[in-house]
Amino acid sequence: MIARALHLIAACSALLALAMTDAQGQEKKGAWQDEFGITSCKLVTTGRNPYFVLEPGFQTVYEGGGTRLQITVLDETRTVNGVVTRVVEEKEWKDGQVVEISRNYFAMCEATRDIFYFGEDVDFYKNGKVVNHDGTWHAGNGNRPGLMMAGAPKAKMKYYQEVAPGVAMDRAEIVSLEETCKTPAGTFPKCMKVKESSALEVTSAEYKYYAPEIGLVGDDSLRLVKHGFIKDPK
Repeated sequence: MIARALHLIAACSALLALAMTDAQGQEKKGAWQDEFGITSCKLVTTGRNPYFVLEPGFQTVYEGGGTRLQITVLDETRTVNGVVTRVVEEKEWKDGQVVEISRNYFAMCEATRDIFYFGEDVDFYKNGKVVNHDGTWHAGNGNRPGLMMAGAPKAKMKYYQEVAPGVAMDRAEIVSLEETCKTPAGTFPKCMKVKESSALEVTSAEYKYYAPEIGLVGDDSLRLVKHGFIKDPK
């Protein structure tokens, strides 16, 4: 009787261990990637991958709900944590007034065409004056670069775009690569749909759409109205 009980306990323990191992495996499988092997990359400041253009002069403009957003790849670089990065400027207007200007820092892995995000400097405006720098972060001092756009994106990929604990922890999950996006600038097939959220605000999320050879074409409120290269991107 005792032997049977011990055998039953051993069997239950084995099943429990197996279930725990499987659960841990599932958790790991569904985890957000935050390590990208950047140290093995040759990083460059100019280039493009299927859904992100990192070439000086490339500009996209978006509008919607009284908001205008302009993103420009500048002819400017900045060294962040020992890495030379390309500066991409974002300007946002609300009802004709500037509300935010940010300078974002990117570099591309030459072999994989993965584009990594090394941080940003943010200025928020009110009545024409800078009121705060919320969201500013840089790689280094405990912060690490995130993956902004994979060179070979696949559905169900989940990864961190920012790895600055307590400050900026945006992350992305690729939902689809087969969306059709209609915008004032045109209709784009084979768009990538991405669900973006933050580990700091787990209850909020938004969807963004990226078109091949252009990049971002829309989100929950904005749509692309213009794209192309401009002169003197400074």
